[in-house]
Amino acid sequence: MVSKVIAYDQQLFVFLNNLGSTTYDGFWEFITSFINWMPLFLLLLYVIYKKIGAKQTLILLLFVAGLVAFTDQFTNLVKNNVQRLRPCNTESLKGLIRVVISRNSFSFFSGHAANTMAVTVFLYLQFKRQLPFLIFLFFWPLVFAYSRIYLGLHFPLDILAGFAFGSCSGFAFFKLYGWAKTRYSF
Repeated sequence: MVSKVIAYDQQLFVFLNNLGSTTYDGFWEFITSFINWMPLFLLLLYVIYKKIGAKQTLILLLFVAGLVAFTDQFTNLVKNNVQRLRPCNTESLKGLIRVVISRNSFSFFSGHAANTMAVTVFLYLQFKRQLPFLIFLFFWPLVFAYSRIYLGLHFPLDILAGFAFGSCSGFAFFKLYGWAKTRYSF
């Protein structure tokens, strides 16, 4: 059963990865870099600051930093225990896929997918009433995660597992933030 799921995962990866072309490689390399999303982060920070003020924003940023650290470290723990090779390093896929970027670390599950979904879920749940346009923030993890498939770095199941874990950790930190806010009146 597991081998069938992995085979389907690889087939889907090969199909999605081969939709790319050298014409768009630079675009997807740009998309996959966190630093290139900085204008979005700064705009979001500014909007949140205007809504809740400096002190609340600082506390919120501390929770987001804790969320990213937790999600990232747990992802690395899983990657180092599962040790699934990235598509770009999988021998049976050589010659079948486009490798735009190569990494030697493990693939399961995607830290990019987990971190982006965790932050998105946390912020959306926190501000969905005050900032209803935040629903569009969910495009960020989707586009970001697809870039990982396009570039040859993650299988679709790596992305889906990252999204699932990120959603759970984002929700858990949302609850933790709510509890702390009530407990410590900030």
